[in-house]
Amino acid sequence: MAVYKSSGRAVFAPAAAVYNKLSDLNGLKGLIDNIPADVVPEDKQELLAGVRITSDSISFPAGPVGEITLRVAEKIEPSLISLEGVGTPVALNLRLELAGIAASECEAVVALDIAIPPMLKPMVGGSLQKMVDQFADIIERLKYE
Repeated sequence: MAVYKSSGRAVFAPAAAVYNKLSDLNGLKGLIDNIPADVVPEDKQELLAGVRITSDSISFPAGPVGEITLRVAEKIEPSLISLEGVGTPVALNLRLELAGIAASECEAVVALDIAIPPMLKPMVGGSLQKMVDQFADIIERLKYE
């Protein structure tokens, strides 16, 4: 599996608050609706509008591969939220790893493990890393109060 990881991002909220806000997928709809416009590139705003959320899954349009669904695979309070691809063309796992830094601050790392053939890695690796980094940017900017 190829692994793409964001750098650690300082989130100015306790790890427990970030975990509580993001581990309940139903709550993500409100967060998505409140993402600042300057965070989402114009060409991705339609994709964001196509996101569907249930209590344990999130689905979104993914261009030529159709729709991607991620389902909660594991949660460890307050340090890990792991989502697994369901019906995806390749096996994938998206993780949010949280580590407390101080009482009111934590570090967030987004990681994607994906089974892509080695010959495709040079073609899609940059896009996958960019996606992981953008997801980490959004996690960093959200309000957790």
